[in-house]
Amino acid sequence: MAKKKKIFILYARFGDGHWQAATALRQSFECLGRTEVKLIDLLAESHPVLNEVSRFVYNKSYNLLPQVYGWVYDATKGMKSDSLFANWLHSFGALTLRKLMEQERPDAIIHTFPTLVLPFIARKSGYTIPMYNVVTDFDLHRRWVHPEVDKYYVATEDISVQLSKLGVHSDRIAATGIPIRPTFLNGMNAKSIFARYGLSPERPIALIMAAPNVPCSETAEMCRSLSGKCRAQVIVVCGRNRALYDELSEIFSFEPSVLTLGFVERIDELMAVSSCIVTKPGGLTLSEAIAAQLPILLYRPVPGQELGNARYLESKGAAVICRSVEHLSRSVAELLQVPSRRIAMRNALKFLSKKNASDNIALDIERQLHIMEEASVATASPSDSVLVPT
Repeated sequence: MAKKKKIFILYARFGDGHWQAATALRQSFECLGRTEVKLIDLLAESHPVLNEVSRFVYNKSYNLLPQVYGWVYDATKGMKSDSLFANWLHSFGALTLRKLMEQERPDAIIHTFPTLVLPFIARKSGYTIPMYNVVTDFDLHRRWVHPEVDKYYVATEDISVQLSKLGVHSDRIAATGIPIRPTFLNGMNAKSIFARYGLSPERPIALIMAAPNVPCSETAEMCRSLSGKCRAQVIVVCGRNRALYDELSEIFSFEPSVLTLGFVERIDELMAVSSCIVTKPGGLTLSEAIAAQLPILLYRPVPGQELGNARYLESKGAAVICRSVEHLSRSVAELLQVPSRRIAMRNALKFLSKKNASDNIALDIERQLHIMEEASVATASPSDSVLVPT
């Protein structure tokens, strides 16, 4: 029996999207059964204090100073991989990763967050293994781009074109879509979902993913407007924000048209029975909505990658950016009341859809590693893959 390959997937917890993509890929590799996968939050393991401070600053700037976050994002968007800033940025966690590589001898590294430490390690030690980038947004930041990346897996053909213009050969790019869990939308039974959540199949459902940058009072106003003016059943998902869940639950305790939920593991069940989704434009949530062909309303996207995602989807006719509750209500009403508008948006979502992204990425990486192994057998020397101390 052939020895299993070992792969590290590096992610970060700046939001849940990078971790969700990493988890989806691990599930796909596990289904193939030929690869051992280890998920590593590199910054958390190597610099736990710095990681917590960075996450705190990220969350505060995202919620309280979004313009500052957007300015930093835009100012660094065009950075080159050989710049001093990029080299400094990609050096964090090098010692920790090198130790893990020495101990566990992985065959490849996948990034769902651009902590591209491997080239730094290679320069210091001479130890190189294949490196793959799974870009988790619809907007390309140059932090993802490095000449030593073996292959890029991206959301759209438009990002493929951008990478090609930056000198990346087309053989090293695959427009697979962003990986979502392989079981997404499997085994949906609409009748049982309606019954479980106490929903009526006779009325449209607006699914709201509560955003951290939107105050509770504004989220409540949104719910009232959609249930009243649009005559929709409203499901508001608060995630792990317990305070928001408690407050909204109290506000709508006697309002049967508004259902308040906390963290929902099977969000695909709610997407399957909803008529539209109101959300912030994170790459993973957008990819799930695209897979469900669920019309998307993007409420007050913050500057940075999320605004880039929002503008891209709106340019394709797959989403509407809304800047106020009134604008949101008008847009939802149009979607629910004008069939041609609904059909046009679903056609746009269908055009963007990439089926089985996670499985396809895992299969392609396994195939490439097999090809590399066969090639190395013919040319291997006794000194290959030996770490050189520094």
